[in-house]
Amino acid sequence: MRIGLVGTENSHATEIVRHLNVEPISDGARIVALVGADDEHNRGLTRAGGIGRFVPTSAELIGSVDALIVTNRDGALHREHAVPFLEAGVPVWVDKPLAASTADARAIIAAANRTGTPVTSYSAVRWLPDAELLARGTQEVGEVQAVTVTGPADSNSEYSGIFFYGIHAADLAQRLATGEPEDVRVERTNAAVIARYRSNGVLVTLQLVNGQVPFHAEIVGREGLVSHDVRLDKDYVVPGLKVFLEMLATGRAPLDDATLLAPITVLEQLS
Repeated sequence: MRIGLVGTENSHATEIVRHLNVEPISDGARIVALVGADDEHNRGLTRAGGIGRFVPTSAELIGSVDALIVTNRDGALHREHAVPFLEAGVPVWVDKPLAASTADARAIIAAANRTGTPVTSYSAVRWLPDAELLARGTQEVGEVQAVTVTGPADSNSEYSGIFFYGIHAADLAQRLATGEPEDVRVERTNAAVIARYRSNGVLVTLQLVNGQVPFHAEIVGREGLVSHDVRLDKDYVVPGLKVFLEMLATGRAPLDDATLLAPITVLEQLS
């Protein structure tokens, strides 16, 4: 499986190349081309990964790769990279956020639906072992009443503000309290943006803090609660990378359209 990658400025790109090309977790998929500026970082990434092709624009790869990974830090760039590949029938993984607006997110999803091509997007946090424990916790505390997710985010980030890091907490919240977010209310402090909304009757609170706080989630049910940090280790991208590889193997997207869209619609109201 020949995979192209655009967005090499993101540290996730380096980790993806490491896990597919240098210390491969799969013998059936490999990064064969990078997209980006011709600079020292990209030349080093090309050498380290044994990558034979380096191009300035993603469109040049259409017809020569079997899948695309989009890892640009700025979600506002994701639509322009993803849509042409989806329209050409090439599967795409947009590595968080799907987009930096609901309109762009809908356009990406619509392109995938028009051609029946799988597309997916998620935060690496969604698939981490601690997130798996929390997801199981939703089945162990009785009827879930409230979910609170805390994480770092900077509404003034040059990479589309709250979208760049806020997607981690928003996507985890969507996994723990599935459904369409309704009645989003926003509060701001000197160092945080706090959103409260309902998802299938569950009260969800996102606490996005401009500071060095860990990812943390608490689930409160009728019969108990679960609360702990979500920790990232040196191989934090591997669980999500395996989900993408499974999508390529089966041709089935791991998340439905509503799940892809939900965290984007929430974050857009916090911008």
